[in-house]
Amino acid sequence: MSEAEIRAAHVGEPTRLDGRVELAEPDPAWAAAYARTADAVRRALGADVRLLEHVGSTSVPGLAAKPIVDILLELPEPGREETYVPALAALGLHLAIREPDWYEHRVLRAAAAEPAVNLHVFAEGCPESVRMLRFRDLLRSDAGARREYERRKRELAVRHWKYVQNYADAKTAVIDELLAKAPPA
Repeated sequence: MSEAEIRAAHVGEPTRLDGRVELAEPDPAWAAAYARTADAVRRALGADVRLLEHVGSTSVPGLAAKPIVDILLELPEPGREETYVPALAALGLHLAIREPDWYEHRVLRAAAAEPAVNLHVFAEGCPESVRMLRFRDLLRSDAGARREYERRKRELAVRHWKYVQNYADAKTAVIDELLAKAPPA
């Protein structure tokens, strides 16, 4: 993503890094943070929650990760922010990214939480949700894929990145490569 695209997608300033990505060793607190947040989101949004899953590296036992819990939430209409953003803001999750042209994607962050949380919101049945879950499940079930992904993440983490999103974008190649080798879902 170019700097202009990164800036356009953010509500406020994009997350600057100007350095290396710090990866943490696996932490059982990540699963507990997911469970707490998921419970609060379910209570706040009720029947509008179509899917709520722990995704990203913190959802894979034994995998080093940035200590940020990524959560996937599918809602009927992510573009109608007034139907969910105020309720999630009351939980400490604040709108940080708005990408209406990419599956109506929104990210709400709880940066003050320990560990931090990124709540990725997509429309029900979104192809990106399927991809995220397929990759998570691949890493959970295939030790070789998990080792390769961690090796490549560590190689990327030591480079200098202007924005966190640049690091995330750089991981796309290895994700695509591993998914291409994986058995069909």
